Amino acid sequence: MEAKDRIKQLRLHLNQHNINYYVYDNPTISDFEYDQLLRELQSLENKNPELFSSDSPTQRIGSSILSSFKTITHRLPMQSLANAMDVSELKIFNKQIKKILKIDEKIEYIAEPKLDGLAVELVYENGLFVYGSTRGDGIIGEDITHNLKTIKSIPLSIIDENPPSLLEVRGEVFINKDDFKLLNNERIKNNESIFANPRNCAAGSLRQLNPKITMRRPLRIFCYAPGEINGIKFNSQIEFLNQLPKWGFPVNPFIKIGKGLSFLEEYYKEAEDLRLNINYDIDGVVFKVNSYKQQSELGIRSKSPRWAIAGKLKAEQATSIVEDIIISVGRTGALTPVAKLKPVNIGGVIVSNATLHNQDELDRKDVRLKDTVLVQRAGDVIPEIIKVIKEKRFINSKPFIIPNLCPVCGSTASKYLDEAMIRCLNESCPAKLKGSIEHFVSKNCMNIEGLGTKITELLIDKKIIKNIADIYVIKHEDISTLDGMGEKSADNIINSINKSKKTTMSRFIYGLGIRHVGQNSSKILENNFKGDLTKLFNADKEQLLLIHDVGSVMADSIINYFNNADNLDIINKCLKNGVEFKNIKNIIHSSISGKTFVFTGNLGDLSRSDAVAMIELYGAKKTSSISSKTDYVVVGQNAGSKLKKAKDLGIKILNLIEFQQLIKSIN
Repeated sequence: MEAKDRIKQLRLHLNQHNINYYVYDNPTISDFEYDQLLRELQSLENKNPELFSSDSPTQRIGSSILSSFKTITHRLPMQSLANAMDVSELKIFNKQIKKILKIDEKIEYIAEPKLDGLAVELVYENGLFVYGSTRGDGIIGEDITHNLKTIKSIPLSIIDENPPSLLEVRGEVFINKDDFKLLNNERIKNNESIFANPRNCAAGSLRQLNPKITMRRPLRIFCYAPGEINGIKFNSQIEFLNQLPKWGFPVNPFIKIGKGLSFLEEYYKEAEDLRLNINYDIDGVVFKVNSYKQQSELGIRSKSPRWAIAGKLKAEQATSIVEDIIISVGRTGALTPVAKLKPVNIGGVIVSNATLHNQDELDRKDVRLKDTVLVQRAGDVIPEIIKVIKEKRFINSKPFIIPNLCPVCGSTASKYLDEAMIRCLNESCPAKLKGSIEHFVSKNCMNIEGLGTKITELLIDKKIIKNIADIYVIKHEDISTLDGMGEKSADNIINSINKSKKTTMSRFIYGLGIRHVGQNSSKILENNFKGDLTKLFNADKEQLLLIHDVGSVMADSIINYFNNADNLDIINKCLKNGVEFKNIKNIIHSSISGKTFVFTGNLGDLSRSDAVAMIELYGAKKTSSISSKTDYVVVGQNAGSKLKKAKDLGIKILNLIEFQQLIKSIN
């Protein structure tokens, strides 16, 4: 047999063995036999480099070490899911679905286990795997293509004679419990530190800059959702899931389809037993409306789809002892009691702290020093004391009372009339200053890289920083002479500070840490006051209440903040020291003001960002998914499934010429 034919044969056999093992859980050869075939293929390809193919099984072998990860923007956002903590919240979910769809009959749902792994997106063009990424923030993820290629359960090419021109498949990368134990045992033998739990191991493995390290980790994947698809259309989630194994993608074998609330409740209860009997970690179940038409009608919220929900399973629990209760002081001066626990393993994570929130919560649970307590990771994430086991309480124990003095600065601490939280009243409190600066320099605010907790504390201790304005007068030598710092580090921080001076009004407002004013509220204020901070300073309560999403509490908080002379002085110092805001274009009232646009397909010479800027200038907004509330769908080449959805819903469809004519008609 010629080398060309043998290479082709080996590739087909190895790919099929991967599918048999990972998709159908039915291996047909031993690991040893598989390795022998892979070695033969590798040898033949080395001797015949002209026969190279990117989808060969040999290309899973790690490439060269990367210096960093590039970023990838998802075509469609990878949204998070709203949570249901019990059956009652599933009832609300089902009721809302029926209400929005205006139907009385039972809704058809898809149910599947929610894996405790790392969400990824796989992108195929004309059947070949071209790149993959992490979920990231839902909009932008990290390019981990080389690491994903090492996972044998991910096909490098899909099995289809006429594959879709574009196929985006989303899934969860995880490690089996048995594989995880073997991995940790091996690390113990090699005197290496062990991994805390399978999820951390999976996530860390995918973020290795050296793919050869990833290749040694027993990673797997279950695929569960589509991204953008061109060249084939599906009417439902079950149609898509049934197609995935035919293409070579593994799907969870415990996926079920059913109708109505009773199905949701039954599967939710079954999942508790399933959790104990399967070989991988799950932290809940996911319920999705099966029909894509109904999904489209239901639409999405800002962060999650209305047509899906994650039913969280009962958190894993353990008992521990309260060794101490300390008071943490945040940037708003809030005195938060924190229980220092005897370290305990809960769900593979060592828990040693649990927040007690405030005095009311302390009193309700009656948590005291040396108490034995039941602890859980709420939502499998945040440690929480569920109750005190009072049978084990010491006779002489006393209730814990949060002091009326700040433990950091010694100043008076008290409650606001409408709050449960006790706060330090000293505006110069070092803890408040530290917290406010950490918030101000954070990624979503001024984005000053390098000014971490340690450096911030040193600068405060040396009285180099007394408020956020002092950041913009920090000198090179102030940083370079700090312990552990050098010339290059100082250069980087100073450059980052200077770069941050050119910012947006919304980032600056959010960075100020005004109570009740979050990130989205800051953007709303920026748009309403056209990026003019002076107008915001001078706004009265009546003006603020006219703004959508600004209520009485927020309005009072904004006014009180800007009526404080010290706050205004700090802001003016920031502006004097070079902080300036990028101009925002004034929104023009037009015939499309308030309308919603969806863009799909290749827009040719017109970039997606320019198209969005055009409609936003005239008061319209862009969304990623189509619903009954969508006003226009602008289609380019290879528009895909969104075009069909638009037609089904009777939404106005514009080609590129029609879209440009619409914009010109406004001018």
